[in-house]
Amino acid sequence: MTAGLIAIAAAIAIAISTIGPGLGQGKAAAKAMEAIARQPEASGTIRTSLILALAFMESLTIYGLLIAI
Repeated sequence: MTAGLIAIAAAIAIAISTIGPGLGQGKAAAKAMEAIARQPEASGTIRTSLILALAFMESLTIYGLLIAI
């Protein structure tokens, strides 16, 4: 019984820790594409900032996975 509850708690922790960064990554990518469409000459700077932001969001997801384990 206890092992089952621990497994459920870990699954919920992983789910919650991936929802936020997943939504954030989608929104950031959409805004970056919009910004590149409006100012194509700034695409290099926008792309660099986007990749850095996505890496930070992904690290939060991995941190949630490690806490759940």
